[in-house]
Amino acid sequence: MRRLLLYATVALVCATVLFPVYWMLTLSVRPTRDTISYPPALWPPTIQWNAYLEAFGTLPIATWLSNTFLISVGVTLICLVLSVSGGYALSQFSWRGRSAFGFALLTTQMLPEALLIIPIFVTFRRAGLIDTLPGLVFADAAFIVPVGVWILKSFMDTIPREISEAARIDGCGPWATLWRIILPLSGPALIAVSVIAFFDGWNEYLFASTFITTAELRPASAGLASFIGELATPVELVFVFTAVFAVVPMVFYFLLQRYFVSGLTSGAMKG
Repeated sequence: MRRLLLYATVALVCATVLFPVYWMLTLSVRPTRDTISYPPALWPPTIQWNAYLEAFGTLPIATWLSNTFLISVGVTLICLVLSVSGGYALSQFSWRGRSAFGFALLTTQMLPEALLIIPIFVTFRRAGLIDTLPGLVFADAAFIVPVGVWILKSFMDTIPREISEAARIDGCGPWATLWRIILPLSGPALIAVSVIAFFDGWNEYLFASTFITTAELRPASAGLASFIGELATPVELVFVFTAVFAVVPMVFYFLLQRYFVSGLTSGAMKG
C-alpha cells in the first residue's frame, strides 16, 4: 500500500507538471473554433497541421532559432572559459585580494538586469554592439560568469590539494595542472555551468527586445513576442512556435540531467 500510494503521488505530480506541456501541444494542432470553445475539450476533436506548415512556410522561425542557438553557444563558451579561470584562481591559489574578488562577484548578482539595461545600452552603443548578436552574447555572459565561477570554485575545493601538488612535483605548471588534472575531475561542474549558461542564452529576451532593431537578428523569444498584436493574436501560431522553441532546451536538459544535478550538489559539502 505504501508503494502504491507513492506511485500514485508521483503520477499525480508528473501529470500536474506535464499538463501545461500537453496543453501547449494540443492547442498547436487545434482549429481556431476548438481553441476558443468553452468548455475546452481535453482531447482535440480535430487535429490539423496547417499551423505548423504556415509557421515554417511564412515566418522566419528557422532564422530566429538559429540566432538563439548562436547566442546560447556563444554564452556557454565564454562562461566556460572565464568560469574555469576564475574558479581555478579562487580555489587553488592564495593571493592578495582573493576574498574581495569573490565578494565582488557575489555583488554582481544583487542587481537585476532591468536595472542595468540603460548603462549597458549606453556602453554598447559606444562600442558598436547595438543591433548585433555578439552584444547579446556579451551581455548575457556577464551575468552568468559569476555564477559559473562560484560553482566551479566550490567543486574544485573538493579536489584534494595532494593531487595538484603531485602534478607540480612531476613537472606540471599551473596551466598543465588545470588542463590535465583539474578539468577532467571537474566534468560534472562544467556540465552544470554549461546547462545554466545555455538556458540563459536560449531564454534571452530583455536585452534582445532593447538592443535588437533588425527583424532578422531577433532571437526566438523576441520573435515569439512579436506575434502578440493589439487587435488579434494568432493563438495556433504562438503555440506552434512555443512548442518548437521548447523542444531544444528540454532535450538538452534531459540528456545532461544526471550530470547537471551531480555538478550542483558535489560542491555542497567538502570532505
